[in-house]
Amino acid sequence: MVDNEFPMNATIKVKQTLIRASTVFSDDKKAVLQQAIETESNPNSKWVLEQTLENADIAAKTQHPTCDDTGIPHILLEVGGSQAVSAGLLQAIEQGVAEGMRALPCRPMAVKGDDVQRLEQSAGLDQDPAALPPAPIRIKRVDEDVIRLHILMQGGGPEIRGKTYRVFHQHKLSVIIDEIVNWASEAAGLLGCTPCVPAIGIGRTHFEAASLMLEAMVHGRFDVQSEIEQEITRRVNQTRVGPLGLGGDITALATFLKVGPQRASGVRIVCLRLGCSVEPRTASCVL
Repeated sequence: MVDNEFPMNATIKVKQTLIRASTVFSDDKKAVLQQAIETESNPNSKWVLEQTLENADIAAKTQHPTCDDTGIPHILLEVGGSQAVSAGLLQAIEQGVAEGMRALPCRPMAVKGDDVQRLEQSAGLDQDPAALPPAPIRIKRVDEDVIRLHILMQGGGPEIRGKTYRVFHQHKLSVIIDEIVNWASEAAGLLGCTPCVPAIGIGRTHFEAASLMLEAMVHGRFDVQSEIEQEITRRVNQTRVGPLGLGGDITALATFLKVGPQRASGVRIVCLRLGCSVEPRTASCVL
């Protein structure tokens, strides 16, 4: 049985975590931005990077969203040991998300109406920020005796430029990397809100690849990069799209990659999400 106070405490924690995800840059991201400012040779692009860091400082101090596109909440639960996820806890999490979106406040983005009206956006928007439901919650088992919640706020621009598709790998890692770099380079030129952060999941199915991409965003660090991540970042920077597309040395700040189980097949399913300059917007708490 779950303690009666647990759902109420969870609601408060979830609310605070959503606000933190929306308003605070991690220390490792601020450090890599400062490094980018010092190395960027294009003066206009350097100014953009300086403004991005200043905007982040103001957002954290005032608890205002780092971007007007406040995003769709995505939740990953890590559960292990003797812990259990009850219906009451899930309800408390949903309530915490709603309260956090009102408190920020998030931008009203929920489309009203039936299936056809929502698809056509013909019935207008609900003005309550909390009317926007979170994406389906993903639950993952971990070895710790814990329930840990991660919240990601996913903006629309990166979703428009994202891609999940098969890659015929030819038993060569280089083929997969080439395809990822081609996708990311094209998307960077169209994203607008660069510098970007490519987040990549490679799995056996489209669902798994997308789930791994979210995990990459949750657990990735700007100051800890694998050789593959460094290679992708280096090659995306060679496009010289630059901050806001103004040209320059810094098109990508870092790359976050998560490779899952694979099967004997001629293809790998790759999910790429080209996070914008304020992403990943993520924060975590233990419930």
